Amino acid sequence: MIGIIDFGAQYSQLIARRVRQAGVYAEIYPCSKPFSDIPFAKMTGVILSGGPASVHEEYSPRLDSEFTNLHVPVLGICYGMQALAVADGGRVAAAEVGEYGRTRMTVDSSAALFDGIDPHTDVWMSHRDSVSSISGDWIGVAQTAKCPIAAVRHTSKPWWGVQFHPEVHHTDSGQAILENFVYRICNSPRDWDLGDWIADHLQLIADEAAGRRVVAAVSGGVDSTVMAALLHKALGEKLDCYVVDNGLMRRNEIEEVIKSFDELGVPIQLIQATNEFLSELSGKSDPEEKRRIIGRVFIEVLGRRIGDSDILAQGTLYPDVIESVAAHGPSTTIKTHHNRVAEVLGLLEQGRIIEPLRDLFKDEVRDVGDRLGISKELLWRHPFPGPGLAVRILGEITVERLDLLRTADAIVVEELKSANLYYDDTWQAFAVLLPIRSTGVMGDSRTYGEVIAIRAVTSRDGMTADWARLPYEVLERMSNRIVGEIRGINRVVYDITSKPPGTIEWE
Repeated sequence: MIGIIDFGAQYSQLIARRVRQAGVYAEIYPCSKPFSDIPFAKMTGVILSGGPASVHEEYSPRLDSEFTNLHVPVLGICYGMQALAVADGGRVAAAEVGEYGRTRMTVDSSAALFDGIDPHTDVWMSHRDSVSSISGDWIGVAQTAKCPIAAVRHTSKPWWGVQFHPEVHHTDSGQAILENFVYRICNSPRDWDLGDWIADHLQLIADEAAGRRVVAAVSGGVDSTVMAALLHKALGEKLDCYVVDNGLMRRNEIEEVIKSFDELGVPIQLIQATNEFLSELSGKSDPEEKRRIIGRVFIEVLGRRIGDSDILAQGTLYPDVIESVAAHGPSTTIKTHHNRVAEVLGLLEQGRIIEPLRDLFKDEVRDVGDRLGISKELLWRHPFPGPGLAVRILGEITVERLDLLRTADAIVVEELKSANLYYDDTWQAFAVLLPIRSTGVMGDSRTYGEVIAIRAVTSRDGMTADWARLPYEVLERMSNRIVGEIRGINRVVYDITSKPPGTIEWE
């Protein structure tokens, strides 16, 4: 196993995914976790992540004093390299000009970390601070025009540091560099196989349920669909699946969910709760308040279906687990998550939950679904937020505004599929109803109508994303149909913001 110490980086999860992609299991531990509680003895190597802090800040995270006594291989990335250098006698200085984005780097190809890497390669930098000097136990093995110490190795320990980010796809040979660390330096066995994982977890699920009824709420999204298929394979009739109609779903969403589960052979029951959700949301505009209300009402509605001895199944993924833990470290909360229903219902302390996917990332969940025979159409549906259209309507939610957005969103998806751009060319695409009105002219009359924004992004994992360069003719068809077919909308705009600095969803 490779352990990843998280210093609050946006890319910590991506590091773990890249290691697992190499066939080696990886787990993330927040840097705030006590040194003695981290199972270093089980690790073949340790990776120290980047982070937003500066080592010069008073309260910036530091390596435990015992860390330098470890003899397990270590790779420090960005802030991780700086923390490692400072802990072992080096110095870090702030540059007058930071180094951000794609950068040409020269490497020592004889160094094990860069074996097989072109001596002149492009890497992704994102820093202002950098290591300015190293102790005599370290040797520089790479440099850029602005960063003379871009990578280092220890002379006697299997310790390495890189100022760049090998985990992001913008670094040309990033995966190869990480695999050099994992295989050549750590000698890690290839022991992470999802086929074995499925077989093991079918028995684990049956053991955890111990004959009791398991209740699962499903949405038709990738996570809940794979979770339900896995649970049904393990439990059969002991599984009860529910889909909650909260009035915030896409057009025909509920009917499609029920149909898809019927095709999978997984029974599903409908809970109609539209009035309950919309009543609570009436007059509310703040996005975080909307999320809290939807989470609370969902818990109340589902809680009424859970008996005294039943177990709740949750589609929690590994990133959800990491985010809930990292909240106690240096990371900051971007949005409120409400998918950990068991905590509120008091089931967690009673041991009445099953989270069969909690060890997996999204791409691994899709792989499991494929092995379970779930269709590409279901596995590669675009992600849909838990709060539904509530966070794609900026401002107050009304039945009328929901109807406008549903129709606009359906047009966006229809045109993408018609142009064969939905599954392979876009990660997520949807319409957003803005809280403004715009003057327009239709026929010979002045209009003052609603404005729709189209959002389409490309991504590999949703952690970072770029706006999709959709063909002009596709955007034109979307705009013409939205304005022409939906009474009340007279303007369409296209969002060309990447993530970061924006998020994929608008709220």
